[in-house]
Amino acid sequence: LCAFASVPVLLLAKPYFLSKQSHHAIEHHDEEDAHHDGKEEEEEEHGFGEIVIHQAIETIEFVLGMVSNTASYLRLWALSLAHSELASVFWEKALLSALPMGWFATYIGFGVFAGVTFGVLLAMDVLECFLHALRLHWVEFQNKFFKADGIRFTPFSFQTIIKDAA
Repeated sequence: LCAFASVPVLLLAKPYFLSKQSHHAIEHHDEEDAHHDGKEEEEEEHGFGEIVIHQAIETIEFVLGMVSNTASYLRLWALSLAHSELASVFWEKALLSALPMGWFATYIGFGVFAGVTFGVLLAMDVLECFLHALRLHWVEFQNKFFKADGIRFTPFSFQTIIKDAA
C-alpha cells in the first residue's frame, strides 16, 4: 500500500521539489558570481520538462524493480510450497500405502520413501538455495549498489592507499 502511494509522489512531488531546489541553487550562484568580479563558470540548467522525464524513467524503474522483487520472492515461495506438497505425497504413496502390507513391504516402502525424498527434495532444496543466492546477488545487489555511470570499478586495497599517501 505504501509502495503504491509512493508512485504519485515520485512522479509529481519529487520533480517539483528538484525544480525548486535547482532554481534556488541557480539564484544562489548568481549572487556569488556578482561577488567574484567576472569569474564565470558555466552551469548546466535543467528545465522542468527534463526533470519530469528523468523522474518518470526512475519511477518506471522503481515500479519494475518492485514487481521483479515480488515475483522473485513468489518464485521462492512456490518452490517451498512444492517441496512440502511433494514430501506429503511421497509420505502417503510410499510409506503409508505400504504399512498395511506387512513388515517387509514397509521396509521396502521406507527405502523408496527415503531414496525419493533424498533425491528429489534435496535437489529441490539445492535449487532453492541456488536461486535465492542468485537472486540476492543479481537482483538485490545490482538494484541497490550498481550504477552504470561509466566510472571503472576499483576494489578497495590498502596497497593503493599506501601508494597514494606516499
